[in-house]
Amino acid sequence: MPKFQKVQMSANNISAAILIRENTLLPSGSVLETEAFLPGWRAVQNLDGRGVANKIEDAKWNFFFLAGAIRTTVFGREGLATLRRAIRRILVKQRARSFNSLEITKVVSKRFLGVPFLSISAHSRHIQEGMYLVLAEDVQVTDTPGAAPAPAAAMVFGER
Repeated sequence: MPKFQKVQMSANNISAAILIRENTLLPSGSVLETEAFLPGWRAVQNLDGRGVANKIEDAKWNFFFLAGAIRTTVFGREGLATLRRAIRRILVKQRARSFNSLEITKVVSKRFLGVPFLSISAHSRHIQEGMYLVLAEDVQVTDTPGAAPAPAAAMVFGER
């Protein structure tokens, strides 16, 4: 299992960050700089949600934004460990929705009676080629003869 301790992100620059699930199909030619953030998830570097959307939409793919914020609060000092714990909770809540991306929209660090806590809001996002929203769980990948091949203009995110 890879180590995730060299990540440069902090609670100060995570707001408006995009996380993409590993093995997500992306348009060919779309290069997104990413770094490992949590097991199974990569953080996009140097782009916010709008920048990622522009790159994906330039390739005639879609980057859906889903209404309804996912929120959580965790106790702890502002830092990477607390931030990861909060995002892990959000990802658990999002898992039931089966979307392949997440946009962190708000990170607030506060204290209540001297106890530090971190509140995070996020929205589910989804990357796909078609214009109708199809969840990852609805797409079946098979290696059987006669099965439709993967789109020619696609690459699998996270594989080398």
